[in-house]
Amino acid sequence: MASRLASRLPLIAAALRATFTKKCHKPSHPARILIAHHLLLGDTLMLTPLLAKLRARYPAAEIVMTVRPELVALYEKRPYGVIVLPYDPKHPASFAALRQNKGFDLALIPGDNRYSWLARALDARWIVAFVGDRPAYKNWAVDTLIPFPQTPVTVADMMTQLVDGLSPAPYQPASWPAPTYDAFDFPDAPYAVLHVGAGSVLRRWQPEKWRELITHLETRGLRCVFSGAANDREHIAQIDPKGKRPSYAGNTSLPQLWHLLQNAALLLCPDTGIAHLGRIVGVPTVALYGQGSPLLFGAGEFWRDAPFQAVWLADFPCRDQKVLFKREAEWIRRCSRTPRECPEARCMQGIDLAPVLDAVDQLLNNARP
Repeated sequence: MASRLASRLPLIAAALRATFTKKCHKPSHPARILIAHHLLLGDTLMLTPLLAKLRARYPAAEIVMTVRPELVALYEKRPYGVIVLPYDPKHPASFAALRQNKGFDLALIPGDNRYSWLARALDARWIVAFVGDRPAYKNWAVDTLIPFPQTPVTVADMMTQLVDGLSPAPYQPASWPAPTYDAFDFPDAPYAVLHVGAGSVLRRWQPEKWRELITHLETRGLRCVFSGAANDREHIAQIDPKGKRPSYAGNTSLPQLWHLLQNAALLLCPDTGIAHLGRIVGVPTVALYGQGSPLLFGAGEFWRDAPFQAVWLADFPCRDQKVLFKREAEWIRRCSRTPRECPEARCMQGIDLAPVLDAVDQLLNNARP
């Protein structure tokens, strides 16, 4: 608590000082643009269409984005010419480092509008965000509040609405050069990566279904390997109790995982950040959606050409929450319940093996050359 307060006081002071001294004008040709947020991996990668649109609209602008420190390495080669700066709200030194790069003509706030105060503290002269965040103080530093979408759209495509102009061209993997990585032992090709974990245990698929899927993949000539976090190892052991297949869980950095996916024939995973990384890398991906929805977190328009298959139970009765980033909309259908609130993830358990196998076969039959 003390460290968080110590981080906030300099930020608040700088934001208030900038608020009282700034000259209000909306820039027509911003030279420096800031995207301020503290999103997790998946949500951060879903900002890629926004980066593409900004680069197309302002080809000469310097585009800067704050990201969690653990995500910086993915942006090493500066996709779309974007500069990323590490930011951790809990550490005072993090904000102090950002202040060395202050002074922006335009700032965009995806998600949580509290980061409009960060943008103001970094001397952003005009700040744009979606309307509807709460509590109200989050919006006080925002200059333009744009309407939150009232018709279905993926989060990735939604974020492009923060700036005027034409939609970006469909994603091409060449737009994002692969990051450098420390050498590690790759599995023998061809192989499929099974990333079986997720941020919540409610997004896990049953071990017996993973085992049947593995049998199908191995019949098709693919070696199966596991990836995930260290806390996924127990789940992996339930799927592969004899440890016959290689596991990279908890042993790879994000750049290493990128290259593991880039050389894979297939990625299978729940709706998690790695599903979005799969689309960035361009690996054929099958993603299983339980609590989430591909209408919100799927490929959308920007990734419409990606080799991606979503498998889910549409209109599942308890996928009934209508809130995203604390904004309500009638068209939203998702679930953010915890294991305490939902002891049995029927939305995941109800996904049969057959449609997953169909999705796998469709991607493999149309595989990358």
